[in-house]
Amino acid sequence: MDKIRGYLVGLPRRRKRLIQVATDVVLVWVALWLAFIVRLGLDEMYNPLKVHFWLFVCAPVIAIPLFIRFGMYRAVMRYFGNDALVAIIKAVSLSSLTLALAVYWYSNHEAVVPRSIVFNYWWLSLVIIGGLRLCMRHYFMGDWFAGGQHMPFINRDDGLTKVAIYGAGVAGNQLVAALRMGRVMRPVAFIDDDSSIADRAIAGLQVYKPKHIQQMIDETGAKEILLALPSSTRARRREILSLLERFPLHIRSVPNFTDLASGRVKVEDIQEVDIADLLGRDSVPAQPELLERCVKGKVVMVTGAGGSIGSELCRQIFALAPAALILFDHSEFNLYSILSELEQRGSRESTSVQLLPILGSIRHSHKLLDVMKTWGVDTVYHAAAYKHVPMVEHNIAEGVLNNVIGTLNTAQAALQAGVANFVLISTDKAVRPTNVMGSTKRLAELSLQALSREIAPVLFGDKANVSRVNKTRFTMVRFGNVLGSSGSVIPLFHKQIKAGGPLTVTHPKITRYFMTIPEAAQLVIQAGSMGQGGDVFVLDMGEPVKIVELAEKMIHLSGLSVRSEKNLQGDISIEFTGLRPGEKLYEELLIGDNVAATDHPMIMSANEDHLPWDVLKSRLSELLAAVEHDDYSRVRQLLRETVSGYAPDGEIVDWIYQQRRLEP
Repeated sequence: MDKIRGYLVGLPRRRKRLIQVATDVVLVWVALWLAFIVRLGLDEMYNPLKVHFWLFVCAPVIAIPLFIRFGMYRAVMRYFGNDALVAIIKAVSLSSLTLALAVYWYSNHEAVVPRSIVFNYWWLSLVIIGGLRLCMRHYFMGDWFAGGQHMPFINRDDGLTKVAIYGAGVAGNQLVAALRMGRVMRPVAFIDDDSSIADRAIAGLQVYKPKHIQQMIDETGAKEILLALPSSTRARRREILSLLERFPLHIRSVPNFTDLASGRVKVEDIQEVDIADLLGRDSVPAQPELLERCVKGKVVMVTGAGGSIGSELCRQIFALAPAALILFDHSEFNLYSILSELEQRGSRESTSVQLLPILGSIRHSHKLLDVMKTWGVDTVYHAAAYKHVPMVEHNIAEGVLNNVIGTLNTAQAALQAGVANFVLISTDKAVRPTNVMGSTKRLAELSLQALSREIAPVLFGDKANVSRVNKTRFTMVRFGNVLGSSGSVIPLFHKQIKAGGPLTVTHPKITRYFMTIPEAAQLVIQAGSMGQGGDVFVLDMGEPVKIVELAEKMIHLSGLSVRSEKNLQGDISIEFTGLRPGEKLYEELLIGDNVAATDHPMIMSANEDHLPWDVLKSRLSELLAAVEHDDYSRVRQLLRETVSGYAPDGEIVDWIYQQRRLEP
């Protein structure tokens, strides 16, 4: 059967149409012959082919051109659907009416055609022609008994993974059709909250209530549940995931409504459960005036454009129709990736945004100034930074040069080029930091705070001692971890689960704030439109999440169990590796309690201490000298003196520092 199916599918299109036409001619004759049998019966039956030969000639001559006209031979049999059925009804009905006119005009008194023959011909044609096409669709899909798991004497063990669909709506039905055509998984049941459809059958599958999930597992043998709830809120999805967590099922989902509507993905693109659903917090709708204020119709530059935050900023800025978008990054691969994505999107949406990919480093101040002056940049979003805490702790010099001096280079270039708006993407790790990464990000904030309060500052490193008029509004946006970013724990857990474990967590009590990348980028753009200059904006990150609980949920939603002292037969264990250099048990978003609300409910303004520009420049000079001489003890001392609350935990673990201590 598979060979015949493959042979028929592989035939040239013209030959397929010839086979369909020849088959329909035969079916029309069969329908007409049966119409006489139904009307006259077998006892009184005469041979209609001899008496009404002209009728058997006219029937296909009338029907086939109408079938062609209504597109019956353009439909792909494997994807035969409701539209094709409607076309068959129209074509058959019109051909029957035309045949009735022919009978009325040309029948003679010696061989009268009974009037009911045309009616019988009509419904028999519908049944035979439409029914054969439905049968052929199931044949080509290889799924003759779509809902046959409850039918006796039918063995449906075809080796495919049995899955239940949570959500019997439009998305759920589309997913069932896609799975049946793809033949990678076999849908066996629906689960839905709507009590009016409980215990009924949809698309051949029984609908179960959520409280009957265990019964569904026992009856169908389902191994996975696919969430077909693309338009539900995150709060609702969190409730559903909490319900499903106790069952030994792998939970996956179809994409959310935004991705479906944008065309980026299709309903059948199944993915792992979005960890954002576990947080259960719905994002607040954006305020268009805040989004567009610093972007629409302007020349916008994003540093670190290829990174996780930078690339999402580029996507959202691109959608806000800037005059030009400058993608600035030192990584050729990352820059190429985001450029290719935006170019494809631009072609698809026919947008006129000019994309300018620039390879460069924020360590090169002249390159930054040249770019900003050449294209007349209006707004800069500074996302370029080293963010991995242990990595920066082992590479102190690079952390200082990139996060502090690189930010200062970018900010001073913006000031010299007359850029109107400058937004620094900061981090919660800048609050009372215990690590070099957090202290350098706080020092970057202090640099912008100091610059913003100077009307005509003498820039850092300017030997000519020339004052520069400051027309740039500097703002900073501080938030916690983003789901799925480079270095995030979520991709690591996914990888460890696929490898069979164990999942590594640094400490049983460690907590972190989490936010999705799109939500964080959207809030950054809006926060950057507010304030007068020198403002530190803090995003509402919701409640902190215990990492060990997150690990347990991810194991459960993968259809596995946690191996522990209480459950020695579990699938995957969780191991505690100890806090890494510079790592804190918990993060904070505010240094003090002086915080004010803004026009956006998810954005707060923090009023925090800062240093005068002249004092900060002196400290920066000392810091840069200490870095150049690899004097990391002095670097730590200067960071302590400059960054409020910096309390490093443990010894200096910089690789160069440690190696030199070992040298005789």
